[in-house]
Amino acid sequence: MDLLTIFRTAWRSLTVNKMRSVLTALGIIIGVASVIMMVSLSQGATAGITQRISSMGTNIIQISPSGGRAVGGAGVLRLEDAQALVQLPYVKNVAPSIDSNVTAAVGSVTWNATVSGTTPEMENIKAWQITAGGFFTQEDVDNMSMVAVIGRTVADNLFPGAEVPIGTGVRINGLSFTIIGVLPLQGGGGMGGDSDNTIYIPLTTAQQRLVGGQNLRQIIVQASEQDALSFVQSAVTSVLRERHRLAASADNDFRIMDMAQLLATVEDTTRILTLLLGGIAAVSLIVGGIGVMNIMLVSVTERTREIGIRMAVGATTRDILNQFMIEAILLCIIGGALGTTLGYGLSSLFGSLSGWNMQVSPWAAVIAIGFSSVIGVVFGFYPARKAAEADPIEALRYE
Repeated sequence: MDLLTIFRTAWRSLTVNKMRSVLTALGIIIGVASVIMMVSLSQGATAGITQRISSMGTNIIQISPSGGRAVGGAGVLRLEDAQALVQLPYVKNVAPSIDSNVTAAVGSVTWNATVSGTTPEMENIKAWQITAGGFFTQEDVDNMSMVAVIGRTVADNLFPGAEVPIGTGVRINGLSFTIIGVLPLQGGGGMGGDSDNTIYIPLTTAQQRLVGGQNLRQIIVQASEQDALSFVQSAVTSVLRERHRLAASADNDFRIMDMAQLLATVEDTTRILTLLLGGIAAVSLIVGGIGVMNIMLVSVTERTREIGIRMAVGATTRDILNQFMIEAILLCIIGGALGTTLGYGLSSLFGSLSGWNMQVSPWAAVIAIGFSSVIGVVFGFYPARKAAEADPIEALRYE
């Protein structure tokens, strides 16, 4: 019997009891959909984090106190530290910053955000393309001006459904500031926090009038070129150790984070996370395969007399084996295709409702369907072999 005839026979057998076939494939459908959703969630998170880090460039290092947000003593970063780093070779920009959680208000509308006191160099480092208004200047820093540049999320919540009029007043923790610029949507996250939910004000204003204290949360240093980053990092370490009067045997009282290294670490971590989530979801595929095997065994028992009749009229052991194998593989492939469609649909729906970035590589669908086929082969072989090894005489006697 040729393969096409066996395929048609297998297809007719599946369509005789459509409900059973659908329920049998349901385990595969759920398994594949789970794999697609888990992978899309992981890949979306990876792409989002990678894009945010890469958008700042890999020629960036971030310096922070070794004890986090230090309040005094060892591990404190000062404005003088940042000013000393400006003089180093291959240093393009240096932006110190200090921040705090605040409540912003316009009229009766309030919104919780982060205020970041910094210098004009922050705009250059982050390469913002400010379309409404502009960033504050060094003169604003020198004069402790009460001006603010707000992120997109802050703007959308303080001025819902309306454009932000430049020059409008905003109260930050009860102090009056003037909005001089609005940042375009950044996507949030990355080094320096969520830019979209941040209000940027002059560093001196934050230190003297809002946040208080002279200690910095971080200093961001931009190298003039990627190849000079290692030199800049070594020079920064030497300068800060000297300024902080650390003994040769003492550990650094500050941390330096290299964006290139951070990017590589994030990619490695999320790759492992993708494999882990995909592996967990794949367990449901195996459970679905066991379900296929159970139903196929029941089908073999119910069709024992049919198997005997087919053998009596000339079907070979190989024909019977192929038919039941094809039935199992077809069930799994169809389940895989439906599961892929369901997974894509649920991923899109979840992304739309939650605002999370969901990404699915076409390879995820190919691998999921391919794995479904393998499940069909592995879990369909035993029922198919049992059917093929049936004794024709005993099969014909079966009622």
